[in-house]
Amino acid sequence: MIIQRTPPKKKARELAKYLREERPDYNYLKSVFRHLRAELEVEMPKTNKKLPYVPTEDEIKRFYEAVWKAKNFQDMMIIKTLLYTGVRELSPYNCHIILDLICSRERTY
Repeated sequence: MIIQRTPPKKKARELAKYLREERPDYNYLKSVFRHLRAELEVEMPKTNKKLPYVPTEDEIKRFYEAVWKAKNFQDMMIIKTLLYTGVRELSPYNCHIILDLICSRERTY
């Protein structure tokens, strides 16, 4: 059994005819559709929230050792600035790149 539904755009036009006189704003429409979902018993799908990456204890130790034992003062200051300012966009991928960069520079000196 296939349910025939009105296309969404056409249904929106029909609803707009009823609501246009009231000159609704965003909050009003949001409230109307929230009550409509409740009336029709439509549940909103819940999205899974992804947990943040937590580095292992070994990774944290390696990172701190690389930063504090860095021979290049500029590298050390950049990393310390990122750590002390609480930059959140420093992904684990970037941390590994920074560690590799610092370690490779130390090997060349």
